[in-house]
Amino acid sequence: MEQGIPEAILSDTKLIKDLADVAKDTALLNGVLMRTKEEPNSSELVTYAPFTLFPTAVPRGVFEQALAVQTHYNLLVDKISQDTQFLEEALASTAESDDFTGRLFSIYRQTTKEGRSQSIVLGLNRSDYMLDQREGAATALKQIEINTIAASFGGLASHTPDLHRHVLNVAGLRDHSRRILDNNPAAGLARGLAKAWELYGSERAVVMFLVEDVQRNIMDHRCVENELWSRNIPTIRRRFEDVSLDQDKRLFVDGQEVAVVYFRNGYMPQNYLTEQSWEARLLMERSLAVKCPDIATHLAGTKKVQQVLARPGVLERFFPDQPQVVQQIRDTFAGLYTLDQGPEGDKTVAMAMANPDLFVLKPQREGGGNNIYGSEICRVLEGTRGSSKRTAYILMDKVQARASQNYLIRRGAPLQPSQCLSELGVFGVYVRQGMDMVMNECVGHLLRTKSSEHADGGVAAGVAVLDNPLLV
Repeated sequence: MEQGIPEAILSDTKLIKDLADVAKDTALLNGVLMRTKEEPNSSELVTYAPFTLFPTAVPRGVFEQALAVQTHYNLLVDKISQDTQFLEEALASTAESDDFTGRLFSIYRQTTKEGRSQSIVLGLNRSDYMLDQREGAATALKQIEINTIAASFGGLASHTPDLHRHVLNVAGLRDHSRRILDNNPAAGLARGLAKAWELYGSERAVVMFLVEDVQRNIMDHRCVENELWSRNIPTIRRRFEDVSLDQDKRLFVDGQEVAVVYFRNGYMPQNYLTEQSWEARLLMERSLAVKCPDIATHLAGTKKVQQVLARPGVLERFFPDQPQVVQQIRDTFAGLYTLDQGPEGDKTVAMAMANPDLFVLKPQREGGGNNIYGSEICRVLEGTRGSSKRTAYILMDKVQARASQNYLIRRGAPLQPSQCLSELGVFGVYVRQGMDMVMNECVGHLLRTKSSEHADGGVAAGVAVLDNPLLV
């Protein structure tokens, strides 16, 4: 790769083994950690989180483009969350065909009818991209999705730059080491949480991380938690159970008032184990606590909204008289196509069935490992023929990325070269109080890399690993 890791190093098997040993130790020293699969809830059994041996070359221009557009994406998500008519029009058909989206949308409709209890809005999101690198065309940044709930790995991404710098220095690549940027999204995410807590106005109230029963990725959470504790902001971790409201709609758990609910759970159907979980989600939405995200912001991150935004004229609805902002956002869009009932959706189906390898079929799900590729697209669309169930999906152009060689370091896995593909994430934070945007920042980045043999799946799904961009 141009200006990337030299081939002589990538092919030196003895050096690679030595560097891998150094890298594993450095990951443990630097806190690039996850709990083990064997004891996912034990603080005594941890290992290094999976990572690449070397950073991956990323063109500086597209990297800077991704950072520059993030504050616009923050504003876009926030504007969508305030536009009841848009969300109703965009999501009505999907809410009918997809049970999970329907349950979320029901909470949205109910709380919108009742009126929002809290004027403070907090968004911690991550916009994910891949590089489209077709033959004969310039490298183009294309958005895969935007995560408006439980956007993860901001904590561990804050610790990986020093890991790769050290590996490169040991390998004798000091010039390469200097091309890895400082990165601390954990501090930026914590700034947003701290600002929302401050605006809530009660020093004794807590920030509550809403979490799963089993949590391997707790070290990622702890990075943000520790940033809050360093600001003397009390932080607790709880599940959906045991929340209650007082007569003033203040949210309590175990007798403690909650200023901010930070959802690191609640983005997949399996997170809602009982009706009590759904009732707790509704109760939290009704409360005075600041929700991150509130239900409208959660829905703004759905795949269906992503597809509707790509229609001609839709971005202009949110950024009137700002053509440059519209163009910056639109330049990152891949081709997105509706599967709603009617001639346009029928055309999308025919296009996908004719050339399934050119597309990705995306359900309304988060967490990685949910997308559908190749011949499986045909099977799913055949299964929804004549049915409204197809509206639970959208179709997107498959990004044509070039693979590069690297080594994926995983506990218990053999050390061997892999052809890899990478996905760049950019973290955004915003806080709005009423009509006043009091904070809007791009706070860092994340690079995740996987073997090209895997079509889909993130770090939490056990497919991708943590990485760093090596700017070229």
